[in-house]
Amino acid sequence: MQPAGPIETAHLFLPLHEELLALLRGLASADWDRPTIAGSWRVRDVAAHILDTSLRRLSMQRDDYRLAPGDPISDYRDLVGHINRLNADWIRVARRFSPRVLVELLEVSGPAVAKLLSALPPDGEAIFSVAWAGEDASKNWFDVGREYTEWWHHQAQIRQAVGAAPLDGARWLRPVIELSMYALPVAFAGADLPEKSAVAVRVSGDAGGSWSLVRTGAGWRLWRGEAERPALLAKLDADAGWRLFFNALPEEAARKRIAFEGDAALAARFLGARGVMV
Repeated sequence: MQPAGPIETAHLFLPLHEELLALLRGLASADWDRPTIAGSWRVRDVAAHILDTSLRRLSMQRDDYRLAPGDPISDYRDLVGHINRLNADWIRVARRFSPRVLVELLEVSGPAVAKLLSALPPDGEAIFSVAWAGEDASKNWFDVGREYTEWWHHQAQIRQAVGAAPLDGARWLRPVIELSMYALPVAFAGADLPEKSAVAVRVSGDAGGSWSLVRTGAGWRLWRGEAERPALLAKLDADAGWRLFFNALPEEAARKRIAFEGDAALAARFLGARGVMV
């Protein structure tokens, strides 16, 4: 095994954005109102959300323009609530925009974000920490990777809703799966196992691979590769993986699609891992 390290994704933003634009430009009028797996959001709402987060990042990170939150943020729950309110506020406004306007705005915002993120030094301090991974401060490569997983999985929601082919090749999906593994140390933080105990994850398919958590005196550490004789081995395919980590796989369905060998209590912790703010 090797210690988990940086995952480069900045070069993927522009081609991923081009895939999104090609998808949206080809939609029929009725497609924009199709329901998605993103709660009550329709296709148009998911597209508008991608635009919103892009405009916010450009404003804050490129232009250093920030507004103080309306409510104090003292913990993770406060942060989730703040983000949810921002998202909901924008969706209400964006329903005034036509699909054509949304696409035209995305044509401007997407390349600007790709340029911004590509210019960041990977090991520099990120403007945002990756809170779902339990970090108070993060490196740019991780914040950029987190943003990539957001762009990818929201496009996946649209693709599923309109019956378009998923972007599930190794180029696109492998970084999503690997970045999501950083949610596991948080999910297993309360599992008090002996030092050197391990949890292994085996993801099948071209976008898959193997990862392990190993218990150390300082907590759980993520590794690439499969540990020998783990206390839990989780076996799943990449499609089930991204759906689980992005809150799109109900527990009953997850238990049918993920095979576990080992401690049932640890399996329950794995099913609770999320690579997104919830």
